[in-house]
Amino acid sequence: MLSGLTPRGPALASAAPAIPSLLQLARQFTEWATVDPKKLSGAAPASCQNLVAGRWSSSRKSRQLPDPLNGEPFISVPHTQVDEIAPFVESLRAVPKSGLHNPLKNPQRYLLYGDVSFRVAAEMRKPAVEDFFARLIQRVAPKSYDQALGETRVTRKFFENFTGDQVRFLARGFTNPGDHAGQTSSGTRWPYGPVALITPFNFPLEIPALQLMGALYMGNKPLLHVDQRVSIVAEQLLRLLAHCGMPASDVDLLHGPGATVGEVIKQAEPRSTLFTGSQRVAERLAVETHGKVFLEDAGFDWKIMGPDVRNVDYVAWQCDQDAYACSGQKCSAQSILFAHSNWVKAGLLNKMAAAAAKRQLADLTIGPVLTWTTDAILAHTNRLLQIPGAKLLFGGQPLSGHSIPSIYGAVQPTAVFVPLKEALKPQHFGAVTTEVFGPFQVVTEWGDDELPLVLEACERMTHHLTAAIVSNDINFVQHVLANTVNGTTYAGIRARTTGAPQNHWFGPAGDPRGAGIGTPEAIRLVWSCHREIITDFGPVPPASGIKQS
Repeated sequence: MLSGLTPRGPALASAAPAIPSLLQLARQFTEWATVDPKKLSGAAPASCQNLVAGRWSSSRKSRQLPDPLNGEPFISVPHTQVDEIAPFVESLRAVPKSGLHNPLKNPQRYLLYGDVSFRVAAEMRKPAVEDFFARLIQRVAPKSYDQALGETRVTRKFFENFTGDQVRFLARGFTNPGDHAGQTSSGTRWPYGPVALITPFNFPLEIPALQLMGALYMGNKPLLHVDQRVSIVAEQLLRLLAHCGMPASDVDLLHGPGATVGEVIKQAEPRSTLFTGSQRVAERLAVETHGKVFLEDAGFDWKIMGPDVRNVDYVAWQCDQDAYACSGQKCSAQSILFAHSNWVKAGLLNKMAAAAAKRQLADLTIGPVLTWTTDAILAHTNRLLQIPGAKLLFGGQPLSGHSIPSIYGAVQPTAVFVPLKEALKPQHFGAVTTEVFGPFQVVTEWGDDELPLVLEACERMTHHLTAAIVSNDINFVQHVLANTVNGTTYAGIRARTTGAPQNHWFGPAGDPRGAGIGTPEAIRLVWSCHREIITDFGPVPPASGIKQS
């Protein structure tokens, strides 16, 4: 194990900490890392801790997590119970509604977080740290090293984007002249104060990091809860943040079951909650918080192939990446492919099958599915195959020669063809548009006169996260864009459904609760609200000028 020291960071700082040299940073890796992902195993398990009010602590009970590749217990996480939540409730209740900082209070903290971001980015540029996070992600949410490394680098670039004055610029407002001398109205970005952040397993570094920092940048104090199966990654991130100057009391981390977190939210009543995860939990949370939520939940994501065919090999590769990278465990994964007949004739589906056949467990280009069992995925496959005209394009079989525990799924990359008109029938549409959070997609074909049917399918879908329009025909692209609503939509011959980088907005559309991630606009929307301040200092008109109305 790497030696673990108590993370250091200033108390509620009045001035930004000094920035160490890169040489100093290079010597500090072992001062915050408390686990070695290369040695993490049933023989060398890791233990996690909660963070509350600036102090690391354990809980009365712990949960032994199974290794997703062999079932051995390899991480012990606090299994915090409802009777242990008082410190978390008190910590959130102690936060004023005006936040830890805002444009008029403790504005130096904007600069503090610009410096923290700089220091974290510098740390993450070191090959040892970059590899540390990539390997740790791989261990808890198995995906290829390139995918895990990509997640780490996207996160580092996000920190780079918000160094220096960029955090302060997030709180930029505006002014308007009043209707008499001495009056001015100004719009400001105001924090919520106490907030909650709940994130899933599939991107254990990127999603918590980007949303957590957005909350902190804007002056909030967040309670962070990450799926227990991967929460060790968020804990290591918080230790790094504290090491790089974040006041440890600025964020609380709660490992534990969802019911425990729900009770904290019920008792502490955070002013806003950001939830990324399943549609079922999202809807329940919206009711329990009386609508004070931002949601980035389900994503049954479509890709429409236009009639103009080109670059078939590249497009087939992108389709394979969109559907099966990370074993399909992305909310932006390609869920349904509307392929124009021209693409089918050009051999697109055969090339997709060939690409999928190259995926293997050995390099984790295909791997465990953490929220669907093998039986559940195959049962859904068989349900779709009962639709008239449906057929299995490829896959549809369990993986072989592995030790993945049965609580997880292990299936080949799978595609089921369903005729378009059958898919639209009421008795089939619900099953066809069920999001399978695994290596599974539906494929259908459309002809020149069937675009209205394709757009009807898009209109009837209920969650509008990502989409792709694969075409260089500008008129076709504009028509599809004009008649759809997905929040993150890629268009052009290189269009994809997956991406979620730090350089553009990622989030759903068509729902007033929809959350964004990654950009200044997303941070302002989710983690701050508009406050209008009207100053009116005079001069006061003479008494003769005052009239009652």
